[in-house]
Amino acid sequence: MAPRRRPVNGRDAILEARTALGIELGSTRIKACLVDAEDPSLVLAVGSHGWENEFASGMWTYSLDSVWGGLRAAYADLVADAVRRHGVRPEAFGAIGVSAMMHGYLAFDAEDELLVPFRTWRNTTTGAAAAELTELFGVNIPLRWSIAHLHQAVIDAEPHVPSIRFCTTLAGYVHWRLTGRKVLGVGDASGMFPIDAEAKAYDADLAARYDELAGGRVPKLADLLPEVLAAGRPAGTLTAEGAALLDPTGALRPGIPLCPPEGDAGTGMVATNSVAPRTGNVSAGTSIFAMVVLERPLAALHHELDVVATPAGDPVAMVHCNNGASELAAWAGLFGRFAAVAGAPVDPDAVYGALFAEALAGEPDGGGLLAYNYLAGEPITGLERGRPLVVRTPESRFTLGNFVRAQLYAVFGTLALGMRVLAAEGVALDRMFAHGGMFRTAGVAQRFLAAALDAPVSVAETASEGGAWGIAVLAGYLTASPDSDLDAYLSRRVFAGSAVETTHPDPEDVAGFAAYLENYRAGLAIEKAAAAVDLKSAIDLTASTSLEGTTA
Repeated sequence: MAPRRRPVNGRDAILEARTALGIELGSTRIKACLVDAEDPSLVLAVGSHGWENEFASGMWTYSLDSVWGGLRAAYADLVADAVRRHGVRPEAFGAIGVSAMMHGYLAFDAEDELLVPFRTWRNTTTGAAAAELTELFGVNIPLRWSIAHLHQAVIDAEPHVPSIRFCTTLAGYVHWRLTGRKVLGVGDASGMFPIDAEAKAYDADLAARYDELAGGRVPKLADLLPEVLAAGRPAGTLTAEGAALLDPTGALRPGIPLCPPEGDAGTGMVATNSVAPRTGNVSAGTSIFAMVVLERPLAALHHELDVVATPAGDPVAMVHCNNGASELAAWAGLFGRFAAVAGAPVDPDAVYGALFAEALAGEPDGGGLLAYNYLAGEPITGLERGRPLVVRTPESRFTLGNFVRAQLYAVFGTLALGMRVLAAEGVALDRMFAHGGMFRTAGVAQRFLAAALDAPVSVAETASEGGAWGIAVLAGYLTASPDSDLDAYLSRRVFAGSAVETTHPDPEDVAGFAAYLENYRAGLAIEKAAAAVDLKSAIDLTASTSLEGTTA
């Protein structure tokens, strides 16, 4: 199964620089993965660093200091792992790839200085811009897209707007600093601005429409956005300055080629061998999203769906939900803490295993319980702000199994609403893969996702590196023989002989999830009302009223 751990003779590959390094900046971890470029299914070393976004001045952000501190820490961890496993420190690689969370807004001036703190995909403050651009283009522009962030700043006449000279994504920024090249992989670029599928570049007609709308308030998009490159195209080499940014010890050599930087959606497609038409994947983490490679254009515009691209430039329908498994993780942490204070501490993976096993004992519809995992706003359901909730009626069966099942269903609830829109479009799927930490517990989350989609779901035994492995594979593709397209390369060189575990939907689970989703849809009125309340102000007001009554 791919990917696999490399045996001890991986030392030879490292010494010969016959390797590919992938680094991905995810929402909670920065991961690095080193593979044998001749057989990218073999993992030589890994490294990681944990980080968290900040909510500052009304925006979700990461500081650039934390970006570089985290990259250096993840790289150093990978080097230590290579030394530990193979007795050798890597000083050069056959190729390097950088990936990160898609979308968001990084704007720079003529001196290459950041103008405002990085605004991540998680921000939902771009409603006016997204609506205006969707109408102008005739294609859905979600709140998280970079062009929506840019245009909202233009609409609001933010002071930094006249100084903007370059906009990019997080992966594009890191790649630029490592190589000096302002480029972007077509998959990541498709989350900045709509892509022309034939040209595998920004849609020139739509760009001209935006330039006219902007009226000179910002430079033309052709000058403002990164150059677009498909997978396999050279995207620059590591400079001496870039090498020092990753490795302050000075051991890392410059001159290493880099593949086009990609987004986490693209690396997820690569990591699950889902880049051909009629294939798709679901990635579950802080957010959850489904990617389905299209055979034909969508017949209509849907606010639940946006069209992006594979790393090779083929069109993909994306159902992106801002809220994924974070609320589930919070509950697992709570139960883990209870076990610890009760004098029976349990390993975090064991906590998940126990809770997931109990979910199988729950009723197919969750016993009448409802859960909303909305820590942030959720555009698909029209919420600008989130409020995690557990809702039950006096008649519901409040058991641990039903509670955990409801929480797992909540992870897939909004995704299922979007996927039903895709099904109504007649989009066909031959296979759907799932990946993410919640699928490590065999036979539970995969089973419930199959019920939510009413379709078979496959999980491969992929390494926990996930997207970092996916971008390492793309870096390996850069140095591979150019006589095969990306789909053929993955099928023949990376996933040949790989085994997968496929779960088919259980009719009882399908019916149970459908009943849950009906209640979930109706209960959105509760979620919207709760999200609209300023909880602190309401508590303060209630306390004040109560005290006044006591005094009287």
